[in-house]
Amino acid sequence: MRPLKQILDGKRPLVSVGPDDSVFTALSQLADHDIGALVVLDGNKLVGIFSERDYARKVILKGKTSKDTPVREIMSDQVSCVTPAQTVEECMALMTDKHIRHLPVLGPNQEVLGILSIGDLVKETISEQTFTIEQLVYYIRN
Repeated sequence: MRPLKQILDGKRPLVSVGPDDSVFTALSQLADHDIGALVVLDGNKLVGIFSERDYARKVILKGKTSKDTPVREIMSDQVSCVTPAQTVEECMALMTDKHIRHLPVLGPNQEVLGILSIGDLVKETISEQTFTIEQLVYYIRN
């Protein structure tokens, strides 16, 4: 399988918000970029992750308003992360174990290089399996 760095290179630029931005701003970013989660950065430091799930469980169900609530109040601040050296299989195992759908990828200085979704990893796995099947069919036929 391709290294995580190559998967990230094929994705759109990183989308982020600050911890003091409103939840409404974060939701607008999700909608504008058609994504399900974004990283929360304080300067260049990762301080959390904001997802549609956070919004549904921590704003709507608690009667808060998205325009008056800062992201820091509802973001997930215990963020599982990976490095580019890790494999797709390791990422999928971590996501399964932690019941999460998004993983920030951190560089050597703890900078956020990008974010991977479970969809990215499934797509990569299917692509690899398709390639293997095609190679086996070619081998059998020849």
